[in-house]
Amino acid sequence: MASVEPLTALSRWYLYAIHGYFCEVMFTAAWEFVVNFNWKFPGVTSVWALFIYGTSILIVERMYLRLRARCPLLLRCLIYTLWTYAWEFTTGLILRQFNACPWDYSQFDFDFMGLITLEYAVPWFCGALIMEQFIIRNTLRLRFDKDAEPGEPGEPAGPLALANGHIKTD
Repeated sequence: MASVEPLTALSRWYLYAIHGYFCEVMFTAAWEFVVNFNWKFPGVTSVWALFIYGTSILIVERMYLRLRARCPLLLRCLIYTLWTYAWEFTTGLILRQFNACPWDYSQFDFDFMGLITLEYAVPWFCGALIMEQFIIRNTLRLRFDKDAEPGEPGEPAGPLALANGHIKTD
């Protein structure tokens, strides 16, 4: 039997960081198109986003594991959205002390100190829903096969092969 174990917290953090980074670039590109009709779709972010998203989603993962049996989905997403605002404000405030905060919401009507804005409440809520239902749930299903030997792409590593997180025997 193959030695199969869940991803480490560091591996999950890495996946969450890359996911958040990618979503940030795509969101800012879409926002630029919708607001300014910019057909170049310039998506932007900061290297700080890797730490911010990776850490935040790892914390939301912990929340999900504790709340999934206790709270309905929409309430969990509201909690995640509130967490997102608290995290964005906190990390923005810290980064601002070093003149390194990559965002400024001062031009929005409902901003607070330029660090957070209520205009993003719906996108953050939708992002929380997607994050839980697709990103976190599927990342928690991923497994490492410690005994797998590298082979040709698409070929099983030996007599046992993993299929959708389950050991498949031929």
